[in-house]
Amino acid sequence: MIDRYGDYFTLQTLDQGMDRAKSEIVSCLQELFAPKGIVERNDVPVRKRELLPLIAGVLAGEVPDRVPVKMNGLQLLADLLHGQKTGIFLDQRENYAAAARYAHGRALDCFTSTGGFALHLAAKCEMVEGVDSSETSLKLAAENRADNGIGNIEFKEADVFDLLANYASARRKFDTVVLDPPAFAKSRGNLDGAVRGYKEINRRALQLLASGGVLVSCSCSHHLSESALLEIIAEASLDTNRKLRVVERRTQSQDHPILLTVPETLYLKCLILEVV
Repeated sequence: MIDRYGDYFTLQTLDQGMDRAKSEIVSCLQELFAPKGIVERNDVPVRKRELLPLIAGVLAGEVPDRVPVKMNGLQLLADLLHGQKTGIFLDQRENYAAAARYAHGRALDCFTSTGGFALHLAAKCEMVEGVDSSETSLKLAAENRADNGIGNIEFKEADVFDLLANYASARRKFDTVVLDPPAFAKSRGNLDGAVRGYKEINRRALQLLASGGVLVSCSCSHHLSESALLEIIAEASLDTNRKLRVVERRTQSQDHPILLTVPETLYLKCLILEVV
């Protein structure tokens, strides 16, 4: 996989065959695009199954600590060597814009990471609260907020499960809630536990939503199908006595193609629902 961040590229070679071709891939990128730097983000655990080492580093050129990129009119900073995925969540780019179309009022962005959803919601919402357990990610999120001159986002370091439970107990209310957790189901073996986790956060989110509120619920676990995620949210809606209307059913951005005969390529689900 190759991701482009302006004049910089990140490369992932996750199996033996592609890893052997790494030097050739780097050479072709240099010839075709003359980038300022190329990074490998081969620190993905799936490489262990191919008996490959977990490594990350600069393959060519020089790469700064922060690479500025434009996304949907916003200026974002990407940490290509240490950030989530290959720097930021490029596969959510179109979903960020879609969520902003429906967002309103007071918003809560759970698992905000470097602020992707929160930054996009800010223009449509009275206030946005972005929550994540990673201090490092939140520092970058705060830099993104400042660089874009946004004043109505508060970032908070907290365990999202605990925070949702506390907010539900306190009867806090929001008009928009985004759930974009990391992959709970990284293998079929822990799918049952993942289902419980997804149901818990969706149930708590529905308790926080006011009538007419919007829930944006995502899953990047390819072991959890869209139909399974819809069933989980349906069960959560019954538990909380909330009626939901499906507004949009989305996947990853179009530059992350889905191959019909390779089910693993359909991994990101993004559901936008309204409380009616």
